[in-house]
Amino acid sequence: MTQQLNTQVFAYAKQLSDNAFKAHALAIKGLEQVAELQLAALEKQAQVTADFIAQAVEVRDIDALRGLWEKGAALTREQAESAVSVTKEVVAVAQKTAESLNALVQEQQKAANEAVAAPVAAIKKAAAAAK
Repeated sequence: MTQQLNTQVFAYAKQLSDNAFKAHALAIKGLEQVAELQLAALEKQAQVTADFIAQAVEVRDIDALRGLWEKGAALTREQAESAVSVTKEVVAVAQKTAESLNALVQEQQKAANEAVAAPVAAIKKAAAAAK
């Protein structure tokens, strides 16, 4: 009896550690995707800002300053739109990761239910045969 209990406990512990590893891998994959999105957006914003500053240094008269002002306003609007777009992508990645983790949890619960139901069914069968 003790051997059977130990076997079940070790099997459950192995299953738990396997699923924990899978969950960790899913979470890391999601974090990597979010970091890639944010890094790409940061890189683009840095390049655009550097170009804007380079143009600002070349301003020599009021007309050039007026043009730079309009370009700065357009640049601000584009960067805000880009930030919203990246945020939507990050939310989509987070949602996909959460759905994957939820599926993993449901799989774990189903396996645990089956692991508990099998010995109970065997005991019921043995009890019915003994009568």
